Amino acid sequence: MADKVEFELVSPEKLLVSQPVDMVVVPGTEGYLGALPGHAPLITTLKPGVIDIYLDGITTISNRIFVAGGFAEVTETRCTVLAEEAIEVAALDRAAVEQQVKDLAEDVADAANDAEKRVAEAKLLVAQAKLEALGAGPAAH
Repeated sequence: MADKVEFELVSPEKLLVSQPVDMVVVPGTEGYLGALPGHAPLITTLKPGVIDIYLDGITTISNRIFVAGGFAEVTETRCTVLAEEAIEVAALDRAAVEQQVKDLAEDVADAANDAEKRVAEAKLLVAQAKLEALGAGPAAH
């Protein structure tokens, strides 16, 4: 399996993915990171964005998963993602996400204090990233 990297994606609810893949691309806070077999070991935080899973050299909509943030650990043989929230991009409802963005923008504007505003802004960033994920195709980062 030297030509594959073992990929695991774990959310607070369950193990979502555990399989050998050609490559996985994760949304690191410093930029997107492609994990291939033989990668140098590292740990990074994740920003809200899409994980693209490559099998047989391609990724498809069913191999794209939105994460709201978390951590990724990469070794020479494995990539493990611990996600705060994870959902397949295909399962996102554009109208619901658009409404969520609108509602959260109002929450930011209506925040009574700085703490409430920061919480609303963080939620808004995640919702906006979901909307961006719906508009972008594979490898559009």
